[in-house]
Amino acid sequence: MKIASFNINGVKARIEALTAWLASADADVVVLQEIKSLDEGFPRDHFGDLGWNVETHGQKGFNGVAILSRSPLEDVSRGLPGDETDEQARYIEATVTGQRAIRIAGLYLPNGNPAPGPKYDYKLAWMRRLQQRAAELLVSEMPVVMLGDFNVIPEPRDAARPEAWREDALFLPESRAALRRILWQGWTDAVRIRDPWAARGPFTFWDYQAGAWNRDDGIRIDHLLLSPQAADLMVETGVDREARAGEKPSDHVPVWVRLAA
Repeated sequence: MKIASFNINGVKARIEALTAWLASADADVVVLQEIKSLDEGFPRDHFGDLGWNVETHGQKGFNGVAILSRSPLEDVSRGLPGDETDEQARYIEATVTGQRAIRIAGLYLPNGNPAPGPKYDYKLAWMRRLQQRAAELLVSEMPVVMLGDFNVIPEPRDAARPEAWREDALFLPESRAALRRILWQGWTDAVRIRDPWAARGPFTFWDYQAGAWNRDDGIRIDHLLLSPQAADLMVETGVDREARAGEKPSDHVPVWVRLAA
């Protein structure tokens, strides 16, 4: 089972690019972020005609997450537990049925800028809630893939120019420590584990400004975290870097893992 994450930066604006990538990706499950669409406005018929089961947690104009799956999706839940007042559409869970059931937790973690400030406070509070939910998912002892745009640069090697991000919410020590606390619960960073000694990259995001793509001035903020049961099934993982060079691309590229399931 090939499971991918893709911050599409507007599903309607990138529908042609997303459709082309889906045709070539051979993916079984795709988690999308920044769909920027209400649930009723999501082009589900388009993807349904292509053979995808679709579940969304949308929001008008920004945020929004979705799961596309070749197999049926069960036990779908929307919204990160822990704060009933949080109205931002950033989290969705579902179980993918098949030869082996896999729990999918798709997320779009808050950016947090400018920091310090209320947006950064919200980011850190959201990460504390995510840590709690991650611990609960581990207790289930089923294969879980928690994936999406985490908006956290884990290490200096995950940025082409780490010094440029020193004061940014994506790279502040508190953000990185919050992600480490989740990882230390027992999760495997699938993209990093494929080349743990890499001195630079791989990157998953290049800004549209200042020729970042042409200069390979990227960062790694899209992550696939595997529970121990999912990590035991990992066959291969990758970053579809070439998607950034396509027509009207997202500023992110897909990251994926293949499980023996």
